[in-house]
Amino acid sequence: MSELVLATRNAGKIAEVQRLISVHAPHIKLRSVAEFDLEDVEETGVTFEENALLKATTIARHTGLPALADDSGICVQALDNRPGVYSARYAGEPANDAANNQKLIKNLQEKTNRGAHYVCALVFVNGASDPEPLIVQTRWYGKFIDEAKGANGFGYDPHFFLPELGLTAAELSSEQKNAISHRGQALRELINQLQSRKEIQTQRD
Repeated sequence: MSELVLATRNAGKIAEVQRLISVHAPHIKLRSVAEFDLEDVEETGVTFEENALLKATTIARHTGLPALADDSGICVQALDNRPGVYSARYAGEPANDAANNQKLIKNLQEKTNRGAHYVCALVFVNGASDPEPLIVQTRWYGKFIDEAKGANGFGYDPHFFLPELGLTAAELSSEQKNAISHRGQALRELINQLQSRKEIQTQRD
């Protein structure tokens, strides 16, 4: 495998995955779905895994290339794990990070439990009819805070506080975030599984 299509147009997510791919499998050329004349895949699943699998198989079908898709979001304990799969469009369409965060702040008023976790469901398929998709799902635990801190990251990162570090996700460097984030965890595990299945060779080979 020399090329891999990433099923997203999110510039922040593309940059994040590209950095991780280049470290673990530098010979793989990552291509964004934005390079192809395709409409966005409607995320009709009710779980992160369902949405990621739907995106991966649809993109593979239309491009003829192996595809990698993730569905990720934030789950807040006091809100019964909402916004969950609706994280990107929590405040409605078009997607807007600032509006999403403000809605979450409003809905958490007077809530004392600020426990939250990011979820990443990552799916790889060799093609649209791949009978053995690789699926990895990981969590990254923290707390949601009202005050935004940090200029890195995207989405809910400025409000996602990591007590053990005393920083938000948006205050971390790219290297720090990739080492511990939900997406970093998931991608490293996926690469390990791809290597064990002889789908790819890593820099160690």
